[in-house]
Amino acid sequence: METNTLPVDSSRLGHIKLNQRPNALIDEWSIDFEEGTDLKSLQRAAQELRDTNTPVAFPTETVYGLGADATRSDAVRAIFAAKGRPADNPLIVHVWSIQQLQELLLGRNTTDRHPNSIPKIYEPLIRRFWPGPLTIILPNPESSFLAPEVTAGLSTFGARMPRSILALALIRLAGVPLAAPSANASTRPSPTAAEHVKDDLDGRIHTIIDGGPCEVGVESTVVDGLSSPPTILRPGGITVEQLRQCPGWENVVVGYKDEQEGVSRPRAPGMKYRHYSPKAKVVLYEGGAKAPKMGDLLTYGAEGKTFGVIRTMAWPAALGFPAEIIENGESECTNGTSSPADHSPPETQSHFSNLFRNVLQHSVPHAKQHRLSVFESKPIDIWDINLGSSSEDVARGLFSALRELDQKGTDVIYVEGIDDQVGDDIAAAVMNRLRKAAEIKM
Repeated sequence: METNTLPVDSSRLGHIKLNQRPNALIDEWSIDFEEGTDLKSLQRAAQELRDTNTPVAFPTETVYGLGADATRSDAVRAIFAAKGRPADNPLIVHVWSIQQLQELLLGRNTTDRHPNSIPKIYEPLIRRFWPGPLTIILPNPESSFLAPEVTAGLSTFGARMPRSILALALIRLAGVPLAAPSANASTRPSPTAAEHVKDDLDGRIHTIIDGGPCEVGVESTVVDGLSSPPTILRPGGITVEQLRQCPGWENVVVGYKDEQEGVSRPRAPGMKYRHYSPKAKVVLYEGGAKAPKMGDLLTYGAEGKTFGVIRTMAWPAALGFPAEIIENGESECTNGTSSPADHSPPETQSHFSNLFRNVLQHSVPHAKQHRLSVFESKPIDIWDINLGSSSEDVARGLFSALRELDQKGTDVIYVEGIDDQVGDDIAAAVMNRLRKAAEIKM
């Protein structure tokens, strides 16, 4: 099938209206849509989600998702087929409103309905972090609306409300909750731009909604408040310290491992299978480790090889080797159409204050090619990318860097890790992904 990429400018969709109700978990919202190509593209994608079984790729604030109607088995199975995803890996359900989530929790049984079916343990998290990069584990009713493929045989399901007006508007227009893992081929680095989706899924889906680069760059934090104590199943855009500031979550514990866990039934995505891997061999150096020496390159047969380097804190360009710069990859500003994101703490923001600012105007680092003439027969080429020193910049650029170095034909990628022992959970999320991607850890 032919895959079409449809650019959509979130700032041209329309005007958001908020209805602030006392004691509501979050504000109710609506949107007065503006006629134009952006709305038409989103309406086309919504119709595909309603009327066909072919999934649609769309941006969220974390990564691009591959969405399908979470209530229809044929549609959900098409997600697994397009990605090549194992069927025992559960999917996260994306909703646009608290009401839509409550309908899922109540299920088809209309005889025993309660006005608020959301477990109280999650109320402080929803008030503070939704819409946003947080997924909560919820009980799946026996008379569930969800297709059984969504939960992969579990009695629970994960749900979140994304902080992206494109995602929220798409779910609302479609009129159904969307099961949506990352929009990449299984095991590949997650997509943070529409072109990444195209690289992996071209010919497998009809439509990619291009809303520009993603704001966070790593997937949502997944938490289980049904367990005692509450547990973090996957690190992401919400930190442990932020969670511990919420009533009932003071003693939240880490329940994930950075290695593949070999569990028979993963409770959340990313717990069982290898993820985030480029085609090249990834060699990960832990935060603070010194840059590789020439002998390290020779270990992997440097003569005639092409190497990639992803730097963060301290490593020198081209690993400090004398080299001639063959190609100078300049940082280029993205073509995002919105204002820079507001990075003030979530508790100081209105729930929907950032929805039209989910596309960042940030510089995207590109690889610089260095040539080392240490062998007479064949030189060594090193493609070098500097992501910067902040964990937010590293998270935002990591998957893009891995994909670019794959496109450059690198055989081995050396990655300078960042310190994840200092209470920085964005750093923890970055290192979690890198440890799952790496074949060799130093």
